[in-house]
Amino acid sequence: MLRSPVMLRVVLALCALSVVSVARADWVLDGESSRVSFVSSKSGSRAEVSRFLGLKGEVEADGQAQLRVELESVSSGIPKRDELLRKDLFEITRFPLALIGTRLDLPSLLNLAPGAQLELTVPLTVKLHGQASDHLVELLVTRLDEQRFQVVTLAPLVLQAEDYDLLPGLEKLRQLANLSHINSAVPVSAVLIFVNR
Repeated sequence: MLRSPVMLRVVLALCALSVVSVARADWVLDGESSRVSFVSSKSGSRAEVSRFLGLKGEVEADGQAQLRVELESVSSGIPKRDELLRKDLFEITRFPLALIGTRLDLPSLLNLAPGAQLELTVPLTVKLHGQASDHLVELLVTRLDEQRFQVVTLAPLVLQAEDYDLLPGLEKLRQLANLSHINSAVPVSAVLIFVNR
């Protein structure tokens, strides 16, 4: 039995720290080290790679994972094109985010030794432009060290513009750029780093 008030306070403080550490056991995305990119192909053999600079996400203790892509952060290397993508394709004033959600077997991932890898095929849901669609994606998970793991798409996730009501915006971009064709199938790739916070 703890009779000392000092000892009791120490024990309570340790318990509080334990609760805090459990509450903070989630894994959060390192947005600066992560990358989501997509390839747009146009008339003939022209293809261009763009990326999103604004990424946030986390993996909860139960394995529920979500990635939030800030569509305003699209970067093609050409400011005028970025503005057209924001305004006419993504319509960011109405739909500022793309949300990608899945569930991971977190214990299996955290049991990996540093440097070890695991291939997974997982279902995920993509919410974009007011629409949602389900996909299967192949991932490679690498345990970098005790505080970080990396998730990479083994094959690009191909999104169809018609699944997300993006065809009207795509047609508008085609006309503005005076192109004969813009491919409505868009391959998306990701390299994501999660850090234990």
